[in-house]
Amino acid sequence: MKKIILIIVFIFTGFFTTNAQEETFQITVFISGLDSNEGQVLIALHNEKAQFLKTDFKNAITKITDKKVTYTFKEIPKGEYAIAVFHDKNSNKKMDVNFFGIPKEAYGCSNNAKGFMGPPKYEDAKFMLTANSSIRIEI
Repeated sequence: MKKIILIIVFIFTGFFTTNAQEETFQITVFISGLDSNEGQVLIALHNEKAQFLKTDFKNAITKITDKKVTYTFKEIPKGEYAIAVFHDKNSNKKMDVNFFGIPKEAYGCSNNAKGFMGPPKYEDAKFMLTANSSIRIEI
């Protein structure tokens, strides 16, 4: 009898843990305002304020078509995120800056957040993901 009860408990435990998977969503990023089709666009999805513009949660490198980019991040858990993008014209996979550290390549963030005397702040770029979402970024 104990064995039957244990087997039933294991079956139900396995059933409930497989159905308790975290719900995920898609984020489609539309980037416009690029001045050419040269190079590529790097897209970084951030999920922590402390790591914003340092370490990406997810990232992508995309081609430019008609001076626009569309990219979809898939299977993203519900939560708070911010997106940063830049137009890597020379395809060297890094943002080129001048002698003073000012970017030479166009960039943008979710909510079209802009920085003043520095990069945009996470607080200005963050958004909550609770359903499939579209984010528009103007560079």
